[in-house]
Amino acid sequence: MLCVLLGFLLGAECFTVFADRLVIQIEPEWEGKPLVLGRSVEAEAEGFSLSRVDGLLSELELQRSDGTWLPAREWYAFFSLGKNRVTATADGLPAEEFTAVRFRVGLREEIDRGDPQQWDYDHALNPDRNGLHWGWSSGYVFLALEGHWEEKAGKVSGFSYHLAGAASPMRVEVPVRFSGKHPNTLRVAFDLGKVLDSGAVVHKSQSTHSRDGDVMALALKERASRAFRLISVAPDIFQETTEFVSAGEKKVVGTPYALPVSQRLPKVKLPADNPLTVEGVALGQELFHDARLSNGNQQSCASCHDGSRAFTDGRVYSVGASGVSGRRNAMPLVNLAWANGFFWDGRAKKLREQVLMPIQDAHEMNEQLSAVTAKLAKDDGIRAKFKAAFGSEEITSDRLAMALEQFLLTLVSQDSKFDRAARKAGELSAQEKRGLELFVTEFDPARGLRGADCFHCHGGNLFTNHDFMNNGLEERGVDRGRMEVTGNEADRNKFKVPTLRNVAVTGPYMHDGRLATLEEVVEHYNSGVARSRTLDPNLAKHPQGGLGLSEADKAALVAFLKTLTDEKFAGGGLKQFSKTN
Repeated sequence: MLCVLLGFLLGAECFTVFADRLVIQIEPEWEGKPLVLGRSVEAEAEGFSLSRVDGLLSELELQRSDGTWLPAREWYAFFSLGKNRVTATADGLPAEEFTAVRFRVGLREEIDRGDPQQWDYDHALNPDRNGLHWGWSSGYVFLALEGHWEEKAGKVSGFSYHLAGAASPMRVEVPVRFSGKHPNTLRVAFDLGKVLDSGAVVHKSQSTHSRDGDVMALALKERASRAFRLISVAPDIFQETTEFVSAGEKKVVGTPYALPVSQRLPKVKLPADNPLTVEGVALGQELFHDARLSNGNQQSCASCHDGSRAFTDGRVYSVGASGVSGRRNAMPLVNLAWANGFFWDGRAKKLREQVLMPIQDAHEMNEQLSAVTAKLAKDDGIRAKFKAAFGSEEITSDRLAMALEQFLLTLVSQDSKFDRAARKAGELSAQEKRGLELFVTEFDPARGLRGADCFHCHGGNLFTNHDFMNNGLEERGVDRGRMEVTGNEADRNKFKVPTLRNVAVTGPYMHDGRLATLEEVVEHYNSGVARSRTLDPNLAKHPQGGLGLSEADKAALVAFLKTLTDEKFAGGGLKQFSKTN
């Protein structure tokens, strides 16, 4: 991690960043709405649904500022909604400014008619991978659209439109401004409603295989060329976090929610038994701000986790629905998709367990779950939203937890000044670079190293190790931290290591809010660490007199920590960096 963090500052060759990569994310939709395979859409034909959306792309070109076009060499891509292959990648992007992209749906003649067995297994044109090659004497299907509709009441019929043939190419051009100086993700919508004439196409013909003189194929190709549009451009590369499944494979409730997670963050695994949906996330967000979850309808989750403060409350101790202060500082709610062991003491193993505990805690929301569900069940509007998210109006504590979990999983912070510098879309100041160097450097004077040793507990792009540690705070009162959960004396005074993302706006600090400023936090680790048997060894190895950081070095550390503020997240929480802005 040290090498990765210092690479973009010091020019180390070990640093890897997607600065020369362009990702085009194809998002099939139906008349402006996300398309789910197997689900009926509003169409001219009753019961109209698609079961297959597969295609091949080639001949990518980028338009420079002077109007000339830069072609990508031998660029091919296979996209498939059913196989969750919806991205096409181009590497080697030059550090220039561009104003448009264009590509071809399909292949040029010599490639289309060439030997399909020449392609490696992982190549987009390998017929076993894409399933779009017709046979020994034929070429490829460039775009396969298949599905069902109700020809008569109760009688289901099908359609199969296979567009092929290089003679009438489907060329697409999308205006978009972006810079090759950093990685980019272009979200491009592909509206099948436009291609299939809002479903009316089945009344003319239920199939086409692009034979010579096929008027239907020509019409579909022409419409396909005009069915792409830009949704957004973002200066980052994202992970695949959404599974687009067909309704035949799994009951689909709601619209899949594509969570934007940068590839610079660790691979994320979202709960398979609670897939994110637009409806579920919206319900969770509403419940998060609903005071009916508390006794007397006095406060909501947002009362102690304010989005304008990066989901903290700015108090030393949070105040419950009864007006009584608790004994711990409100933890920030950020990047919970990677977390484990929730609360300062880790008493909840899963996020969906955690969200219900404050509701029932006498010092927090002080309400019974049965009372919460009863209050919500009286609201026709909220029942309708539970139906949209879960398939029925039933309101249970489990569904309450799952909706809150979905919303909280979307709170991803990944676009701070530090992140922009890592993407080569910005630069740290000399003081901030010095702070980062101290942050990731060991304190080992015997080897000539005099850093601040922060990275042991706050390393990686998440800036936390998710562990429970004794960071040298003097014991106060009877709070024993993790020991209260495990009963193990070895866990005495150990607390959850919080992320440092947005740390500049989440004070006061520590589990009991005893430190008011970042300067106090830095000074604690510099000279204020209290010794005990459970003190983390990476702190215990420091000399009794502390690190001896200079005033300039301490100021540099604070300056670096401030670069971890994600303004779009910390300024409102829900305006986080995503593929939609």
